[in-house]
Amino acid sequence: MNPAGGKQNVAQTTANPGPMVGVFDSGFGGLTVLRALLSKIPSANYLYLGDTARLPYGAKSQATIARYAVESARFLEQRGCEYLVIACNTATALALEDIRRAVSVPVLGVIEPGAHAAKRAVGAGAEVLVLATAATVQSHAYHAACEAVGLRAIEVACPLLVPLVEEGWTDHEVTREVLRIYLSEALAKCKPEAVLLGCTHYPLIAGAIETTLRELGSDAVVIDSAEATAEAAAAALDVAAGRNSPETSLSFECYATDSVEKFQRLGSLFLHQPIAHVHHLDLGG
Repeated sequence: MNPAGGKQNVAQTTANPGPMVGVFDSGFGGLTVLRALLSKIPSANYLYLGDTARLPYGAKSQATIARYAVESARFLEQRGCEYLVIACNTATALALEDIRRAVSVPVLGVIEPGAHAAKRAVGAGAEVLVLATAATVQSHAYHAACEAVGLRAIEVACPLLVPLVEEGWTDHEVTREVLRIYLSEALAKCKPEAVLLGCTHYPLIAGAIETTLRELGSDAVVIDSAEATAEAAAAALDVAAGRNSPETSLSFECYATDSVEKFQRLGSLFLHQPIAHVHHLDLGG
């Protein structure tokens, strides 16, 4: 086990001069948010924590999810993070206020930024199709967030997509067929102007989702909540959201509460770059 106090930068040994941002998820999907953050705010330093030993959060009670998420948020704050991004839809939906009460730094979830991005894309009063996991759909957090900005949300659970993405089948005929079934059933009930990706795994199949929508006759715009969250973080941190150049040194380190080997393998798929080192962290049961 690597001690939590043994700080080692994954991507480089010299930290950037920007803020320290903590990114938390129950597993790997939040790495799509980290990827967007690295691209849009390369001047920051990032700590990512994947609570892989205790996933899936969706099968746990609200009290347990809040306890797990608060423990992780406190760890990131203790490691010096000045701003936290909860890159987990389940934790955002069920524990965001608990996390905000437990730490003294600003906290951003992934749901409200997605709703605001959808409104900017299609305008108030539009119908939005939200694709998410069963736990997120059951929370109705996206429905509430969309309603708050004047959008009408139809939430659809797509439970098969996460295991397909984690299998690496992001461009596979099975995944395309599953998407066709889910989207065909959804479009039979509504005619959305936007499709909001309500799971951090889904950005890896955003292209397949858009292609399937077009094949089914829908011109709905696809909203990537990971990108929207990174833009919201840039605004909150008052830094210019831009793209990193080849000369930019990206500073991040990763922690996982279960197998570091699995995190490196799957995490590299989500992050779109190799993860050279992962710290193991024991947060208990």
